[in-house]
Amino acid sequence: MGLGIPDIILSPTFTLICEYSGKYPLYHMDLYRLSGFEEFASIGGYELLFGNGISVIEWSEKISEILPDNTISIDIRIQNDNSRLLKIEGL
Repeated sequence: MGLGIPDIILSPTFTLICEYSGKYPLYHMDLYRLSGFEEFASIGGYELLFGNGISVIEWSEKISEILPDNTISIDIRIQNDNSRLLKIEGL
């Protein structure tokens, strides 16, 4: 709601990057199937990451060497009771 995006945001697993229009462009990326930075750069990911939008990246460790200093990381771990433990860094 804060970005004014009316769409339901789903994981882009098979398309790698989904773009949503709102107050700012939102780029939701799933890098699970990528081999690393070179492949990320070849699909235009670098331009999106350092553009004028907001990037949400699943499997961001595949491009950790180029993530900006102001990156906020959220690590989600499923616990034995199926609850989630969140670790947030970079605020």
